[in-house]
Amino acid sequence: MAATQTISASEFKAKCLDILDRLASHELDRVIVTKRGQAVAVLTPPDQLADAIRNIHGFMRGSVIIAEDVDLTAPVLDEPFTAETGDLHG
Repeated sequence: MAATQTISASEFKAKCLDILDRLASHELDRVIVTKRGQAVAVLTPPDQLADAIRNIHGFMRGSVIIAEDVDLTAPVLDEPFTAETGDLHG
C-alpha cells in the first residue's frame, strides 16, 4: 500500500536514492521534504507511460459532440481548388 512520508531536507539528502527508488516502485506515493519544519518540496512518482500518453493525447476525449446530421467527410468548400494554378486563396 502506497503511503506519504514527511522527512527533513538533511534526511532526504542522506537517503535520496533509496527514497527515489521507493517512489519509482510506488511503495511511496508522495514524499514531503521539510526545512525547519516548513514544507519545501513534494515528490511524487511519474505517471505510468500509458497514463502519460493518455493525458497528452486525447485529454479532451468525450468533450466534443458531433451532431448526427453532420458529415465530416463531405467537402467544406463550394468553390474548386486552385492548387494547380499556384493560387493560395482563389
